[in-house]
Amino acid sequence: MSTTKTTNGRHGQGRWFLRLSILVVCLFALIVIYVSNQLLTKRFTESISDSSEVRLALYVTNLTSELQRNSVVPQLLARDPELIRALEDRDFSESSDHLLSFVSEIGSASLLLLDRIGETVAATAHDEVGVLHTNEPYFLNALNGDQTVYATTRNADGDFTYVFSRKIEVFGQVRGVIAVEVNSALLQAGWVGGSEAVLVLDSEGQIIMATEPRWRGLTEKEALSDSRNVTFWDVMQRSFRALTGLPADAYLSGEAVLRREARVPHEGWKMVSYTAYASVRERVNGILAIEGMGFAILLAVMFWFMSRKTASRLVFFQRESAELRALNRRLQREIAEREKVEQTLQVAEQTIAQSSKLAALGEMSAAVSHELNQPLAAMKTYLAGARLLLQRERPEEAMSSFQRIDDLLERMGAITRQLKSYARKGADAFEPMDIRAAVSTALAMMEPQLKIRDVNIIRSLPNEPVMILGDRLRLEQVIVNLLRNALDATKGASNPTVEILLAAGDTISLQIRDNGEGIENLDQLFEPFYTTKQPGDGTGLGLAISSGIVGDLGGRLMARNAVDGGAIFEVQLPRLKDHVAAAE
Repeated sequence: MSTTKTTNGRHGQGRWFLRLSILVVCLFALIVIYVSNQLLTKRFTESISDSSEVRLALYVTNLTSELQRNSVVPQLLARDPELIRALEDRDFSESSDHLLSFVSEIGSASLLLLDRIGETVAATAHDEVGVLHTNEPYFLNALNGDQTVYATTRNADGDFTYVFSRKIEVFGQVRGVIAVEVNSALLQAGWVGGSEAVLVLDSEGQIIMATEPRWRGLTEKEALSDSRNVTFWDVMQRSFRALTGLPADAYLSGEAVLRREARVPHEGWKMVSYTAYASVRERVNGILAIEGMGFAILLAVMFWFMSRKTASRLVFFQRESAELRALNRRLQREIAEREKVEQTLQVAEQTIAQSSKLAALGEMSAAVSHELNQPLAAMKTYLAGARLLLQRERPEEAMSSFQRIDDLLERMGAITRQLKSYARKGADAFEPMDIRAAVSTALAMMEPQLKIRDVNIIRSLPNEPVMILGDRLRLEQVIVNLLRNALDATKGASNPTVEILLAAGDTISLQIRDNGEGIENLDQLFEPFYTTKQPGDGTGLGLAISSGIVGDLGGRLMARNAVDGGAIFEVQLPRLKDHVAAAE
């Protein structure tokens, strides 16, 4: 009897011990989960904070770069001789078209030419001509200053405009004001339409740019204020966020967000971004679920000892415990793989966005402006000659000039159609062509410049066709660019001479040599926007574009200084083998 009581007492003590152990494990699990929640929340929040700061710095850099690029334009246009002559002669018949020629290259929203009283005498938008801007700050500030000034204005529709302006002076007398309106879409490129809320404040705290259009014109406090009544559910949600350790710098539509601020080095501006915490809670919950599963396994084992089930139940729980452990490992691997994929996607998205902006701004705008420069210069020369011939009553010779202008117009149309295929960089438009014909056409294009200056042109071309597989129009443009550079290089020579040598072998070599001063910096010669010419004489894109065209044709463009002075540019292209075989 006493033995039975002792056994029951031991069993009772064992059950109480197991129950106490289960209670201790539960309390320990709550403590571990709470501490893990705090630490993981802090860690992932810091990660989001760092990413937000990096993106904000990128946004500020893009905004500052676009503003600085547009701030240089008024200083350049204020020295434009055609605009100065139009203001002095009060003849603005071609001024608007002249301004339109800069828009695609500059990337601005609009250009305005104002006279001394603030009336628009020329503009890229024809409906602006004749409008008075006498009381506009960018007009008044430009008249009162000697430098380029900036002003932010707001129209009747509530939209903001960002304008750089500068007065135009001739011998100390004010003739007018040139105003450049910055393209707001380029200012906000990269962050409008993203997952973050971004806004830009001026020096007075007014929002002038924002991802939410309804915020513009408000203060930051007014934009963040919620017009809805705070419900009991909203209070409970905010209390829960406070318990889970998520810091709330602000609330947008009831959602806690992280606020980051950066100074914009322009007129006292600053940029503010708001990033949501949704991804933090998901990642923390995933890890907490794994911890909870581990404690659940431990409690399951303890309950198994407490219940003292049969041997079959013991085998069942062991198998179930093994499956749970395998599931735990799979979940850990999946979480690690998802985190790695998310990081890879973020890097890829940033790289694609930056490449798209550089491609759009660098290739298309620069190519269009530079490729059309030569035909436009030739047309201007032919028009001047035709006008002189008509004044001297020589209409037959004038008709010849008009026919050349018509040919140039067709060439400009072909250039614009050709530019559409630049991005493809393929050989679908290539065809067999004779390089000698391309050289002859290029010299015809340069005929107006050759007539103006006394330059000795020496040509050495084979009698037989020199065939390649390529695009004749683009090769002609390369030859024109090289000839024009050679003419510019011989301006200071006593006996200016340009030699054209075409040699055909396994590889075709076309050399253009001048007797100028030579090349100072061969390393940077083919880099975009590098030029040794005076401001306004060149953009520094000719050799960069020419090198790209020759590369597309399967060859290469090289430059070197001659031993006896001057520079040599050599184009090497693969010869068309099929044509050589057929000729033999």
